[in-house]
Amino acid sequence: MSKGSCDIGLIGLAVMGQNLVLNMNDHGFKVAVFNRTVSKVDDFLNQEAKGTQIEGAHSIQELCSLLKRPRRVMIMVKAGSVVDQNIEQILPYLEKGDIIIDGGNSLFTDSNRRTKELAAKGILFIGTGVSGGEDGARFGPSIMPGGDPAAWPHVKEIFQAISAKVEDGSPCCDWVGEEGAGHYVKMVHNGIEYGDIQLICETYQLLRDGLGLSGEELAQVFGEWNKGELDSYLIEIAQTIFAKKDEDGTPLLDKILDTAGQKGTGKWTAISALDLAMPVTLIGESVFARCLSALKDDRVQASKVLQGPTPHKTTAERAAFIETVRRALYCAKMVSYAQGYMLLRAAEKEFGWKLNMGGIALMWRGGCIIRSVFLGNIKAAYDKNPDLANLLLDEFFSSALNKYQADWRKAIIQAVELGVPTPALSAGLSFYDGYRTARLPANLLQALRDFFGAHTYERVDKPRGEFFHTNWTGHGGRVSSSTYNA
Repeated sequence: MSKGSCDIGLIGLAVMGQNLVLNMNDHGFKVAVFNRTVSKVDDFLNQEAKGTQIEGAHSIQELCSLLKRPRRVMIMVKAGSVVDQNIEQILPYLEKGDIIIDGGNSLFTDSNRRTKELAAKGILFIGTGVSGGEDGARFGPSIMPGGDPAAWPHVKEIFQAISAKVEDGSPCCDWVGEEGAGHYVKMVHNGIEYGDIQLICETYQLLRDGLGLSGEELAQVFGEWNKGELDSYLIEIAQTIFAKKDEDGTPLLDKILDTAGQKGTGKWTAISALDLAMPVTLIGESVFARCLSALKDDRVQASKVLQGPTPHKTTAERAAFIETVRRALYCAKMVSYAQGYMLLRAAEKEFGWKLNMGGIALMWRGGCIIRSVFLGNIKAAYDKNPDLANLLLDEFFSSALNKYQADWRKAIIQAVELGVPTPALSAGLSFYDGYRTARLPANLLQALRDFFGAHTYERVDKPRGEFFHTNWTGHGGRVSSSTYNA
């Protein structure tokens, strides 16, 4: 081993870490690796990394000694306190100007804190989202780095080399913004992923229960969909899943228990949306749908007690019904992305970040889980108008929604008649209708709040910012609420 010869060090040899290291090696970078369970280092070098120029280290001190200056150390471990513990263990072996990179799914507030704390010690920090799963990490992920801008020039070449590329060769990696901006963008990516997956699941149930489509027929439908407007990674892999047979020749999907897992990033997106007062309703419903799926025993019990429509197939003509459902999925998918971008706009304002909205769409066009053909249209929308308030106002999106919204409604009506739950499809339509409504019933909401709590209201015939209180009963007080709110 030669000291100071490696371009980057990586700690954490789980599958994502291993695949990123192999990817870096493929692109000509010399990587040093370490893992807390040290035997895993030797196993990796003797198996997956055999014949490569990857160097193994048996301590963090040894790992740091193998690195060129400024030292670049990437951590690929579970989010939370483990990241902080790793940083503390690395720090004694670093000098001012060295770089620590957290490539896990960390909460953005942790990345905000770590950027500041490490900057005070002269260490540059990057918190980066990495999307694409095992395959993406190995052959080209979407990489979303944020943190200390001074660190970017030192990792740009490596990150852009190993990232996915779009048709013109542009890398699906660029600097996102300060502090926790990279992890925030990854969090929103994962939130949109929750929405996308839930919409596909609802579509699957509508086609399965409404038309009685078999696994092979579903694979055929999704294969057709993937050739058009819905062209995306998730539609593509759903097609493969529908066609997969178990060892006994029956569809494997039918054998999988219907309880969903989650790792928290969708929940974080919904919590951040509430904190920033952004109506990211579709993603929120997608998180709750996973929670409902986990109540398996309750649902089995309820299925014996609670009634719905008598099970039946739709009377709609098959091809027409499939097309109606496809259009509904397309519309709701647009709302999911639009809500994600609304949240990015709100975060940018709240935290003082400068986010490149079109650039984020480009980063998501390849390598990541939510890559889809219309991310190119999102990039075009922000290129045309960088200050675009909402994606739904862009001509491409508004014309598609105007064209298909009647089918969206029809699909949900069919779902209601069939007794098929569509929380995300329905939440998307409710948001669409709410967003396009010039006068909502919140006037009554404000009147009710003022009646029971003297919370005041504004008037349509007075300037914004003037607040009024009415003595609704004649025996109430004239004093309005200032501190108590409900």
